[in-house]
Amino acid sequence: MHFSSKLPKVKTTIFTIMSALAQKNNAINLSQGFPNFECDELLKKMCNDAMVSGYNQYAPMAGVMELRSEISKKYESLYNSSYHPESEITVTVGATQAIFTVISAFIREQDEVILFKPAYDCYEPAIEVNGGKVIPIQLNRPNYSVNWEEVQRKISNRTKMIIINTPHNPSGAIFSESDMLKLQELTNGTDIILLSDEVYEHIVFDNALHESVCKYAGLKSRSFISASFGKTFHVTGWKVGYCCGPKELMKEFRKVHQFNVFSVHHPTQIALANYLKEPCHYLELNGFYQEKRDLFLDLIKGSKFEFSPSKGTYFQNLSFENITNEGDIDFAKRLVEDYKIASIPLSEFNENNRDDKMLRFCFAKKSETLRRAADILNLI
Repeated sequence: MHFSSKLPKVKTTIFTIMSALAQKNNAINLSQGFPNFECDELLKKMCNDAMVSGYNQYAPMAGVMELRSEISKKYESLYNSSYHPESEITVTVGATQAIFTVISAFIREQDEVILFKPAYDCYEPAIEVNGGKVIPIQLNRPNYSVNWEEVQRKISNRTKMIIINTPHNPSGAIFSESDMLKLQELTNGTDIILLSDEVYEHIVFDNALHESVCKYAGLKSRSFISASFGKTFHVTGWKVGYCCGPKELMKEFRKVHQFNVFSVHHPTQIALANYLKEPCHYLELNGFYQEKRDLFLDLIKGSKFEFSPSKGTYFQNLSFENITNEGDIDFAKRLVEDYKIASIPLSEFNENNRDDKMLRFCFAKKSETLRRAADILNLI
């Protein structure tokens, strides 16, 4: 057979490569973003109880109503913002499916989509497979802030969508109130759809606030929010998330969702609906992960790596400019093979694979794992 690939530039993800290399070398894996500790035993029990109680057939296409109602209550409580559980919230197979579905529902041939780099690697292929054109805007270290004048220059009559991610993976930066107000100003009077990836909404540090698009009326009316229970409750393997958006936009979202997923694992939805009834299960997450960030950074403060503390997510970037002139991919691989510790090179997410001599480390790990990792990093 002869065929032309729709995604000719797509290769095996750096997450798969580094995790496989870590396993091969029996290395500490701080590359891929998942915890190495267990979730709450209560959540496991709730999921098991739901299966035993018979919630084992198809769930409603948009998600179990009890879960959508609890999600709606969460937005009212945290952000004083309302999403109707019947028509404005859809449960998804993780945030990645939500993101792909939003893009598939709205992006046509040659539509332009602005995204900020370094960018999580699921955005660009979803745009390209739907015929869209990526308009990248490179964020610069050390603070990875947005140059809104550049955004204004790159908005055109072909701009269909802007994708934002806050807290931002892989930089650990967060959007401020002024960022949101500027974005609102630039999109006012346009038909631009916003896709806001907010999977780390409950992991923001140093008493900062998460600036969700739903807090800004001019943004909310044109925005989808993608969110993840996996990131919030330490169950990334469950692959359950949700999407929020205005009724008229969500109607189009569900047209795609019903045919590529239809419904999400039923007993897990029942468990999550019950678990969300206690807000402490997500409100305590900021402090939980800030302790881990602070521990990790305190342990490596004497190393040759340089860093600015992450403002959100459970990732910390470390600069190795003072250590070697190697490219970040080569250095990351050498760390696995020679020192038995795995990280992610940021060039994989930058425009034209720009190498900033920066590695991303995941600190969603047990304290003993972080101590072992720090002992290694302090030797380099």
